[in-house]
Amino acid sequence: MQKAIIGKKIGMTQIFDEKGNVVPVTVVEAGPCVVSQKKTVENDGYAAIQVGFGDLKAHKVNKPMKGHFAKGDVAPKRTLREFRLDDISAYNVGDLIKADVFAEGDRVDVAGTSKGKGYAGAVKRWNNHRLRESHGTGPVARHAGSNGPISDPSRVFPGKKLPGHMGAEKVTVQNLTVVKVDTENNLIAIKGAIPGPNGGIVVIHDSVKA
Repeated sequence: MQKAIIGKKIGMTQIFDEKGNVVPVTVVEAGPCVVSQKKTVENDGYAAIQVGFGDLKAHKVNKPMKGHFAKGDVAPKRTLREFRLDDISAYNVGDLIKADVFAEGDRVDVAGTSKGKGYAGAVKRWNNHRLRESHGTGPVARHAGSNGPISDPSRVFPGKKLPGHMGAEKVTVQNLTVVKVDTENNLIAIKGAIPGPNGGIVVIHDSVKA
């Protein structure tokens, strides 16, 4: 990973390319981010930079984090992420990372948290088929059905696809294309859809498939 930035998903729109074709894009407010900590092999056992995004009022920061930000002389940030880059020598604590770190045509991966859909049944959550609505089924056409033997093992094995909480999990969409970069407003337009609701935090970095 050579380049990375934290951003906030604004929403989807469409733009026209040079040939007049409509391109669906997701707009991300990317940065400005600040380097809040620099980790080295000597001190931490590995090389990485910690990046902060989104201003946070001082009274909302607990004492340990106040000390952390004060050590680097950095204003409190709402979101912190750590990036293990191949070379961090060019970064120092306090440096800003802006949208211009990416350029039009770059291939990127975008990671975010998918929309939460609450408690869902097996049909919606795992795409199970319905039971046959014929003789003897009863009013349970969307139930999960039998879970296994009653006597042995007398339990449900972990990982079985049953009803439960759906969504609100980390999702990464790979190999997307940067269509446009607005350096003045720190906006990046990425072709296609990216995970998460509008206003959700996303991480953009170089595509591993590029």
